[in-house]
Amino acid sequence: MLTGAAALAAGSCAQRTPVPALHPNVVIILADDLGYGDLGCYGARNVETPNVNRLAEQGVRLTQAYAASSVSTPSRYSLLTGHYAWRRPDTDIAVGDAGMIIRPEQYTIADLFANEGYATGAFGKWHLGLGEKGGEQDWNAPLPCGLADIGFQESYIMAATGDRVPCVFIENGRVSQYDPSAPIEVSYREPFDGEPLAKDHPELLYNLQSTPGIGHNQAIVNGIGRIGYMKGGGKALWKDENIADSITAHALNFIEKHKDEPFFVYLATNDIHVPRFPHERFRGRSGMGLRGDAIAEFDWTVGAVMDKLEQLGLTENTLLIVTSDNGPVLEDGYQDQARELLNGHSPSGTIRGNKYGVYEAGTRVPAIVRWPARVAAGSESEALVSHIDLFASFTRLLGADLPRGMAPDSRDGLDAWLGQDPVGRQYVVEQANNRTLSVRTSRWKFVEPSDGPEEYRWAPGSELGYRPYPQLFDLVEDPREQRNVAEGHPDTVRELETILATERTNGQSSDN
Repeated sequence: MLTGAAALAAGSCAQRTPVPALHPNVVIILADDLGYGDLGCYGARNVETPNVNRLAEQGVRLTQAYAASSVSTPSRYSLLTGHYAWRRPDTDIAVGDAGMIIRPEQYTIADLFANEGYATGAFGKWHLGLGEKGGEQDWNAPLPCGLADIGFQESYIMAATGDRVPCVFIENGRVSQYDPSAPIEVSYREPFDGEPLAKDHPELLYNLQSTPGIGHNQAIVNGIGRIGYMKGGGKALWKDENIADSITAHALNFIEKHKDEPFFVYLATNDIHVPRFPHERFRGRSGMGLRGDAIAEFDWTVGAVMDKLEQLGLTENTLLIVTSDNGPVLEDGYQDQARELLNGHSPSGTIRGNKYGVYEAGTRVPAIVRWPARVAAGSESEALVSHIDLFASFTRLLGADLPRGMAPDSRDGLDAWLGQDPVGRQYVVEQANNRTLSVRTSRWKFVEPSDGPEEYRWAPGSELGYRPYPQLFDLVEDPREQRNVAEGHPDTVRELETILATERTNGQSSDN
């Protein structure tokens, strides 16, 4: 039984097992807005995910894995740096022309692998800024500050998200397939003269209609309204229905190219994030409209990576992780009938909440780990794990040295991630969109008081859970967080409040 903050801060006592001398390849496939209940192996209805299910049959399925935040930018920042995003004021949802949020002087997971002789590549959604200063990038020339400065030797990325301009891929620091006849201009302040806007010309939205009165009604690219203003691009502009094919192809080419040396792949898919517009070969696959079909498209990407590893004989010694950056959202700026077409499917599964909010489904995410050389096939683990610990876990995996002061919040949880430690962390810290913090132990979930709306106007139906008073849930007796028992357990509230206060005061975790 836990008897105080000191007990909660103690790490797991499970015996650590040595790692093999041969460093494995490591591939992280990070889904976007994929909910805890969106995969077949986590109980999904209506949408089939045979490839992810196959991965679970070959590895360990984690049932208490957490992203560091219930929204994208802070979640990804924390994973790649081992540093809680809420410790910095500039890590909220990034605009499309944000400057680099992860600075070159920071040590990243990519730096860790590169310094151990790995080939490192990033593919897909980035959403962590590019260039030296926000709003001042010259998209018609090589960017002076990019992923090569933080450890990724090769990259093919979307600057931000699918719903934000610029709607072009950035390959190794410059616009891919740049079209000199259509120079690119981007602004998040003023529209460009002569460029039609989605709010004024809904007839031009031939692929997907924006929700009226929401920010996804500015620039029009590929018949879809976006956030922000853009001019030019020409042949470099992406087609949303081809995004998954494009980023997956580049990731597979990277794996093929580096098959004879260890490699680290960060493959951040776009599919389930709005605007959802999967390739036509996935349309109608789920019976749940575009969101369900996008999940099927994501499953295809996972299968393509698995097949490539098998083809190259790399399966046995490749550590493959499939997880999500945060929880699900249905309506999020576009009229794609995601809510109306659920047909009994629950994106959050059996837990409460969604993207943006404080409840469990905002940050508790699917996580499947396969490494045949070390992970028991078809296993399941209730160990408490967090993306924040991947950095330190990989450091131990590689037997590497971590520069002083880097990844300060990351702790070695390798055995828990591999299904060999059934306990994992004694607590995880979760961040909501408005920076409200929560702390979760094996039994309790405490949410600190905060101010905020009931829901965001751009995401109607989302449940944020912001309250001006403490919330405490007994997740053993009340896994759906229906009964706030804070008044009946003042000692537990004080104990968990102390954990959050200690985290903030110390500037880093102690031994959690």
